Amino acid sequence: MSLGKKLSLIRKKKGISQEELASKLNVSRQTISKWENDETIPNIYEVSAASKFLNVTIEELLNYEEEIKSIEESISRTDEATIAKVDWTKVWGKRYPVLLEYEEIVDSLKYKETLDYLIKDLKNNYHYNNRDAFLVLKDILGKLYKEYTEFKK
Repeated sequence: MSLGKKLSLIRKKKGISQEELASKLNVSRQTISKWENDETIPNIYEVSAASKFLNVTIEELLNYEEEIKSIEESISRTDEATIAKVDWTKVWGKRYPVLLEYEEIVDSLKYKETLDYLIKDLKNNYHYNNRDAFLVLKDILGKLYKEYTEFKK
C-alpha cells in the first residue's frame, strides 16, 4: 500500500478531515488530497508531523498494513479458552487445502514419532511445558519454511 493510501486510511479511521490534517501540518487541503492520491509525496518533516498528529509512529505510517494490524489486535484480545475451541486445521485448511487432505495419504505416525522426540527434547533440555515446546517447534518450522521459500525465489 502506498504512503498516500496509508495516510488516507489512517486519517479516515481516526475521523480526521483533510482540512483538519492540512491545518495541523500548515499545508493546503489540496496538498493532502494530492498526497492521498499519490500525485505528490510529503517531505520527511511533513511525514513526521503527520505521524505525531495521527498518533502513529513514522514506521506505522510508512509500513501500515491494516489487515495485519487487525489480525494482531484480534489475536491479542482472544483468551486461551476461546483459542482452544478453534479447529485450526479447518480454519487454515480453507486457505491451504493440503491440511484437509494430507491425513488420507501421509503416514502421520512416522512423523509423529520424530516430532514427539523433538518435543520431549525441548521439554527436557529447556524445561518448557507442552505448549511452549510446541510453540518453539512451530516457530522453528516457520523459519525453516521461510528459508525454503526465499531460496526458491
